[in-house]
Amino acid sequence: MGKPTGFLEFTRVSPSKLEPKKRISNFNEFVQPFDGVELNKQAARCMNCGVPFCHSGCPLGNVIPEFNDAVYNERWDEAYEILTSTNNFPEFTGRICPAPCESACVLGINQPPVNIEEIEKHIIEIAFEKGIAKPKIPPVRSGKKIAVIGSGPAGLAAAAQLNQAGHTVVVFERDEKPGGLLRYGIPDFKLEKNIIDRRIALLEQEGIAFRCNANVGVNVNMNDLLREYHAIVLSGGSTFPRDLNVNGRALKGVHYAMQFLKQQNKLVAGSDPLAGKDIESNILDELISAKGKNVVVIGGGDTGSDCVGTSNRQGAKTITQFELLPKPPDHRSDIMPWPTYPMVLKTSSSHEEGCERKWAIATKEFIGDNNGNLIGIKTVELDWKIENGKPANFIERAGSEKILDCELVLLAMGFVAPEQKGMIDQLEIALDERGNVKASEKEFKTNINKIFTCGDMRRGQSLVVWAISEGRECARKVDEFLMGESLLETKDSSLHI
Repeated sequence: MGKPTGFLEFTRVSPSKLEPKKRISNFNEFVQPFDGVELNKQAARCMNCGVPFCHSGCPLGNVIPEFNDAVYNERWDEAYEILTSTNNFPEFTGRICPAPCESACVLGINQPPVNIEEIEKHIIEIAFEKGIAKPKIPPVRSGKKIAVIGSGPAGLAAAAQLNQAGHTVVVFERDEKPGGLLRYGIPDFKLEKNIIDRRIALLEQEGIAFRCNANVGVNVNMNDLLREYHAIVLSGGSTFPRDLNVNGRALKGVHYAMQFLKQQNKLVAGSDPLAGKDIESNILDELISAKGKNVVVIGGGDTGSDCVGTSNRQGAKTITQFELLPKPPDHRSDIMPWPTYPMVLKTSSSHEEGCERKWAIATKEFIGDNNGNLIGIKTVELDWKIENGKPANFIERAGSEKILDCELVLLAMGFVAPEQKGMIDQLEIALDERGNVKASEKEFKTNINKIFTCGDMRRGQSLVVWAISEGRECARKVDEFLMGESLLETKDSSLHI
């Protein structure tokens, strides 16, 4: 425990951010790092609880009190070793994780919880700055070859772990650069892509090979992979978006959120935003822009928030965000007691930059002009019936229909399943009732010999931290399959530190 009285002396402080007017002028990250004194204070707030509920709150089982103690005492090598023993990519989770560990923090019962996510980000950034984060090259190779299909957080985590076990790993990515959702879905103002490039370079130094523009099932034959590799990990993610089938859906100006975000990320990277194929496997022939438009974002999650921030930076005239559910409470209620994850109102940095938010709203129709262009959206307000403190069902409120001027709609209602055209169809692999690749959480093995799966492709749309956890656990099962046993860490085994 760094400082026994730290939680009594210091309160939670968040890093400063550039003011909204300045930060929306570009797509750079805008959260400023702590200085050494403030970082020390924030680490000092950790109470090193007898039962650290933050462990169970984190899907990775991060050993949080121990790395907080190391940070307080400025033992950076130790902090880095503890953190990376459970988390392959703290530079990602430290920026874009909703921090369920903080919701489970014991201090959070009657005070603001420890700022775990920021401390995590500072550990890895200091480790890179001081040269502590170095490639770990396996001393011995097993002679086994593994293909990882998909280079999002789950695929990268599986590849990193399997490489450390001594196997030869090749990652196949259908886009022009690795990273998956991290590169093409998360805006640069939340995660600059040089952070991904830095990690990919480290993985390559450790021996992992990346083959980009390699769409397995399209321009890479799955049978060739089955012959060449001793095991295959499917980690392509959940990329098929939920649609909104109302009148006017085909109007020009109604787009999936990920089409919009991916184009902007490519523009920032200096690549052609119209090159390649989108999530429907159709070539986009237009550049989606919010500039000067009344924008409506349908969906209240992180992807919707990212659309808000991107639209502000593109110069939207107005931005309105719709959520089907009623407005959540500001604080925990009886149905979401500590240490469960609280479904409370979240105001993101993108919302701070300018956005009108509307809850309990359903879209009835998209309205177009004679040329097929979107000019408005018809909505209706909803009355929700609450059962056991949770929204159960709704009815439309009579007389509440409205028409809102709108030239761009972004559908950010989540994803329903992995894309099945190509690889999955060719494999005739078993799917579960939701359309995900079927594999148990204990084995991660599909119905086809030597093919495993992890991440959103297996569990459905989820968090980056869960994807990393899935990749790590899947890697252990692949290692056991190939070698009969595995020395790779698991979430539970990491708690011995």
